[in-house]
Amino acid sequence: MARRNSNVLSGDVEEARGQILEAAQKTFLHFGVAKTTMDDIAKASGVSRPTIYRYFRDRDTLIAELIRLRARKLFVRGTKFVLEREKFRDQLVEGLIFLVDHGRKDPLIRLIVSPEHMDLAAAVIGTSQLASNLTLEMWAPILDRARERGELRDDVSNEKACEWLALVQLILVGRFDFDDPDDPSHRQLLETFVLPAFVPAPA
Repeated sequence: MARRNSNVLSGDVEEARGQILEAAQKTFLHFGVAKTTMDDIAKASGVSRPTIYRYFRDRDTLIAELIRLRARKLFVRGTKFVLEREKFRDQLVEGLIFLVDHGRKDPLIRLIVSPEHMDLAAAVIGTSQLASNLTLEMWAPILDRARERGELRDDVSNEKACEWLALVQLILVGRFDFDDPDDPSHRQLLETFVLPAFVPAPA
């Protein structure tokens, strides 16, 4: 249902949080992540700064929630892409290239993982285990099926696998030379240094 006044938050908590996140997203993209303050977000939301704090503990919490929403949308598309491939080795390599390529094209994710914002990325993503948890949401069912088929090492847990995958994704998204998803050197890099951590050693 449309709001009568765009500067008034909904009485529903989740809808109000969504309105604030939408305003924050526009503000971050306009001013940049580093320069955006909670006052800016409050102004864009049409409310006071204390009101914003009623819904989000601090700025990092708000950013983390925004990343979570955007990442989940990307992972829905990523899962569909991955499941179009039969073998786990192709799912892993092609899936990582897909996620990195599309993650780099997301303006907010790119802002946060760009070199000048690495401190912010570490604060928002690293300490909260956000990246690992989101990666686990997408990859756990894929890893389970690969394990059942004998295509995944038995001694690698989903949690540890996704900690590593999350790190790989963040490193590659932040690498501006990793900008062509069709570059065969990217696949070679992943097949040489990432894939062996997951697949059983040759008999």
